[in-house]
Amino acid sequence: MARNRRLILSTPSEVWDLLSDGHRYGEWVTGTRRVLAADAHWPQAGARLKVRVGAGPLTIDDTCVVRICEPRHRLELEAKADPFGAARIAMNLTPWGENTLFTLDWHPLRGPGTRMHGLPVDYLMAIRNGMMLTKLARIALREHSGDA
Repeated sequence: MARNRRLILSTPSEVWDLLSDGHRYGEWVTGTRRVLAADAHWPQAGARLKVRVGAGPLTIDDTCVVRICEPRHRLELEAKADPFGAARIAMNLTPWGENTLFTLDWHPLRGPGTRMHGLPVDYLMAIRNGMMLTKLARIALREHSGDA
């Protein structure tokens, strides 16, 4: 499992506003080329988000399904990217004064990722997820400051 934490200088409600807009995932999720579709009831449990992910000319379409949603506190997704399998992505928002301590856990569930799971893969995912949280923190701070 790759785990990242980041203090975001915005309230949990402000950070949640970003998470609850499925069409904005491409702004902060590293590797997302574009959001193809977001269910109208995103991020309620069962809602789906379809995205195109990739690097360079290599892309695949991915589907994220909300498994757990506790508004302003917790969002857990199952990301499916066939033929590579699926991963669990858990996001927790903890109030820290007027800010948010954001914790992101990534864990492979099915497919080849489960066989490659361990230090090298977890390290690469921790780097990717750290980049993601940096983007999310910058967007949240910009919008919190009114510079959007």
